[in-house]
Amino acid sequence: MEEAIETLKLSDLDFPAELKTIPQPPKVIYTRGRLKKETRVAIVGTRLCSDYGKLVAANIAQELVEAGIVIVSGLTPGIDTIAHKTAVENKARTIAVLGTGLDKRSIYPQTNVVLAENILENDGLLISEYPPGMHGARYSFPQRNRIIAGLSLAVVVIEAKEKSGSLITAGWALKQGKLIFAVPGSVYSANSQGCHQLIKKGAILARNAKDILDGIGIDSQQSLGIKTGFEGSEEEILIFKSLREGALDVDKIILTTGLPAKKVLSLLPILEIKGKIRDLGENIYALNHC
Repeated sequence: MEEAIETLKLSDLDFPAELKTIPQPPKVIYTRGRLKKETRVAIVGTRLCSDYGKLVAANIAQELVEAGIVIVSGLTPGIDTIAHKTAVENKARTIAVLGTGLDKRSIYPQTNVVLAENILENDGLLISEYPPGMHGARYSFPQRNRIIAGLSLAVVVIEAKEKSGSLITAGWALKQGKLIFAVPGSVYSANSQGCHQLIKKGAILARNAKDILDGIGIDSQQSLGIKTGFEGSEEEILIFKSLREGALDVDKIILTTGLPAKKVLSLLPILEIKGKIRDLGENIYALNHC
């Protein structure tokens, strides 16, 4: 990987314009892949995410990439990894901003080296202000968060504790005049306290990709369309579409689809066998993005 790493200085004409104007712009950046004219949204969140956070991150990332949005994140474990993986699984471009060098030995976590390669294989971009050979430091990850915000039209925070690094990204987004979205969670969940703080301070509450697309001025109805991603009966498609905005229990699926309870109960196991949905327990079902 190292021989293909390119170096750009702040004074270079082809240095990304998006990063020239942010507070404390990087003096130099290293890249694998190229920036393009595109609409980008950052998805960030805790490394120790819950099943709820994993599901929300996968659902939102799935619909954003289907709407043509390029996801920016930090390649770290947890929400970042899920966002990148969802893009890669959909053969979509995604951008990873690292807090380490871009060479194979420096990438953190090492378990994501293959993911980094997959990002490049799908016309994605790896970017860092740290030279090859530099491993992560306590300061490098918070510092790179200003680049995540700088490259993005908006920042979406999915699960963040009260003192989460994701809140640092949101802080940079605020300084840069970017939109901030936060996904709500249980009032009893420590992972949601940071998101609730952001909402109290004026962040836009995001329940799904539609809220984000509407917030950045993109016609969500046209962008999301009626794409389902698989062929099936009309009843199967109705159930699949009812879960596009998140997990539902059986009663809500029946209510949303308008199908007879007997029909829904007979089709749920079929969709599960097909690998399109999964049973989360207690009669709750979700799309199977992971």
